[in-house]
Amino acid sequence: MKNRVLPASLAILLFTLPQFVFANEPASDFLPLNLTHHWAGYLSLAIFALAYAVAMFEEVTELNKSKPMVLAASLIWVFIASIYVSGGMGENAGIAFRSALEGYAELFLFIMVSMAYLNAMEDRGVFDNLRVWLLSKGFSYRKLFWITGIMSFFMSSVCNNLTTALLMGAVVMSMGKDSRQFLTLSCINIVISANAGGAYSPFGDITTLLVWQSGVVPFADFYSLFIPAVVNFALPASIMHFWIPKQHPAAVGKAPEMKRGAIAMIVLFLLTIVTAVCFENFLELPPAAGMMAGLTYLKFLSFYLQKTEAEQKISDFAHVYKLFNVDLPKANNTQRFDVFKNVADLEWDTLLFFYGVMVSVGGLSFIGYLTMASDVLYVGMDPTIANIVVGFLSAFIDNGTIMFAVLTMHPNISEGQWLLVTLTAGVGGSLLAIGSAAGVGLMGQMKGIYTFGTHLKWMPVIMLGFFASIVTHFFINAHYF
Repeated sequence: MKNRVLPASLAILLFTLPQFVFANEPASDFLPLNLTHHWAGYLSLAIFALAYAVAMFEEVTELNKSKPMVLAASLIWVFIASIYVSGGMGENAGIAFRSALEGYAELFLFIMVSMAYLNAMEDRGVFDNLRVWLLSKGFSYRKLFWITGIMSFFMSSVCNNLTTALLMGAVVMSMGKDSRQFLTLSCINIVISANAGGAYSPFGDITTLLVWQSGVVPFADFYSLFIPAVVNFALPASIMHFWIPKQHPAAVGKAPEMKRGAIAMIVLFLLTIVTAVCFENFLELPPAAGMMAGLTYLKFLSFYLQKTEAEQKISDFAHVYKLFNVDLPKANNTQRFDVFKNVADLEWDTLLFFYGVMVSVGGLSFIGYLTMASDVLYVGMDPTIANIVVGFLSAFIDNGTIMFAVLTMHPNISEGQWLLVTLTAGVGGSLLAIGSAAGVGLMGQMKGIYTFGTHLKWMPVIMLGFFASIVTHFFINAHYF
């Protein structure tokens, strides 16, 4: 999993967003200026759209996606600040910017810890062993396609879709090196299943987390979306199944032995996720705080491995030294595992892309465009149509941002409609490769194999699953309307 990315399109995921979208008001008696019809607003919107379009076609332009997005974020806030400073309110713009920056900082720390664990587990041979175990069972490409999809679906209900996609992406990459078709379709399947799996669990995605915290849907009722989510994943997968090669992957040799600490790292990673969820739900602290606590688990394990590595090697060969009557060598402090090396291997271009997107969207929110969009949706449209539109918008714009805007408007709709918008916002990101963190993450991980274009070719099939899940929701959850 070299160069493993962590991106997130405008679907900037995970449990971090609530503070940065509409919590921009510096003080309770301050109302942000409505700049939606001001030159600064129009210019900011145009610059953001242009920068995002350039980032979308990174493979064509060969320009790192972070460059246009960071520039756009800087310009947007220059325009905002210039208006506020000229009106003697510069301090308010500065506080609003810091609020957006705080949201990015939380996301950055969350991702840093998550990817440090993933890198560490790869270093210990976890993914190689999973790959060899699956291949040793003699599964065909088609069976592996379904196994990785189902695993992604259930993993993402407790783990975020980005982490799930990157984990399973590493597995299919190692299993399907001889079949580009298998790799491409498996990546699309992983994105769909990861997004669908997060849509029915209060912990699975930012949208479900926001809706649950708002109190409009009780905890247990989220699981009524389980069957619609299964339909959203299974229907496209059933169609793509016939394009998967029937062959079996090449035979593999003996599974490589996992290095010391591998099992402990898996356990600590799961414990870290539990810690982050507990920090959020029981202590009302940002999940990033729990993730940072979890990073210390890995650091202490790293310390233990470093201190005991030399002694372990000497113990392994003690009988050889004794046989030849050779003195045992003294233990040394050679470091074979280093947490900070795993952190250094992160995809920094993508993290800067995160910065550009989050700060830009924070600026557009401060200008007033997200409130305007919410007014258009729930004042001028039928709730069902509006919620379906939200699903399509989540293929382009951060689903957490959209959901928070909807919750801020607090339209007078039934619980069934709240569940519908939760479903559409969660799975709508699968319509495009850039529509979710899982998709953008895999594009970075599978450069040249899974691309925006390859995903777009299957959009009609994915859209079929999108609408089928909506119909299923109306059919089995009619009592909520």
